[in-house]
Amino acid sequence: MLEEKMKKLAVFFGGRSSEHDVSIITGTQLIENADKSKYEIIPVYIAGDGVWYSGEALKSVAFYKKPDFKGKGVHKVFFSPVPTEGVLLEETRRGVKEYAKIDVAVLAMHGMHGEDGTLQGLLELADIPYTSAGVTGSAVGMDKVVMKAAFKGLGFPTLPSVYFDRNSFFADEDKYLDMAGQVIGYPAIVKPANLGSSIGITMAHDRDELKRALYVAANFDRRILVEKGVTDMMEINCAVLGMGSNAKASVLEQPLSGGEILDFSDKYLSSGGQSKGMKSLGRKIPADIPEEMADRIRQLSLDIFDTLDMKGVVRIDYIIDKATNTLYVNEANTIPGSFAFYLFEPMGIKYSELIDTLVECALARAAEKRSCEFSFDSEILKKAGTGAKGVKGAKGVK
Repeated sequence: MLEEKMKKLAVFFGGRSSEHDVSIITGTQLIENADKSKYEIIPVYIAGDGVWYSGEALKSVAFYKKPDFKGKGVHKVFFSPVPTEGVLLEETRRGVKEYAKIDVAVLAMHGMHGEDGTLQGLLELADIPYTSAGVTGSAVGMDKVVMKAAFKGLGFPTLPSVYFDRNSFFADEDKYLDMAGQVIGYPAIVKPANLGSSIGITMAHDRDELKRALYVAANFDRRILVEKGVTDMMEINCAVLGMGSNAKASVLEQPLSGGEILDFSDKYLSSGGQSKGMKSLGRKIPADIPEEMADRIRQLSLDIFDTLDMKGVVRIDYIIDKATNTLYVNEANTIPGSFAFYLFEPMGIKYSELIDTLVECALARAAEKRSCEFSFDSEILKKAGTGAKGVKGAKGVK
């Protein structure tokens, strides 16, 4: 009887992204910490070439140090986007067969093709509940250019920035170096628009460094963001867990950087030993800032979470200009490394309980969607003709 009541969680990780390895850490951490008395875990690893695999061996991070995808118990899988099916399929020599049913998809993906709304869209089509922000929130959270525009338009404080595409830069380097230097000045932070884990981010102090930084960013993405650099800054992170009015802000952390800006090594390789994902990062918890500023950051985080219609767990990163005590929103991470579980532990929320909340939010949002009407009876098809005007109707009719 207990077996029938257990929720089947398909945990997605890996992916066609430069953050592929980080995602493996996040995914296997979650699998290890999920309550096995409540959930049957189905690992879904997406390889760098986009092929999906599942099997018991894929639950352990040790498998990926020397992976054997042709080994016993490893299956190639996929799923149909047809609603109501909710199953993973496996292609065998005898044809396609059902591999496993899915109650909830837990997304431990980072970066492109997983955190950017694409996988979320596929799950929406398939009508499978999933744990991350929706298509819109995920897409906005992935693209730094769109995110900055959204934050600015919604009245959230952001640093001055400009953006352009790499082909335009390659065609006229001086024009864009001049523009960035005049509008933003130095120091400037150069970022690929669609990338996380601080990959490809560089601080530039002069024109030569800016040029090199732009080439680095252009290697990772076709659009580049150039942002005003803050020389004497403090980075503060706050996570939000839940959905709607039940969302709660975490304690704040102050990441400790080994350089001017927080980079990939600071985030994932600073523990000196085995990587524990984002938990490897050196940090102060709680952050050493005045309570008034901490309260403002927590409220801003809840406002951003609500405005972008997010759910699950999201980490929002901030910059404080220590010289002026000015606060800026840096970015929103819709699937944060390690699911930011370490920011909720001081509040008495265990990792297993955080996972429970993710699953509950996924099911609640799916129920909300299913309560909406997606059909509308009209006479339009009966009246539709084959003329050039189509179905738009006569001009001037409102």
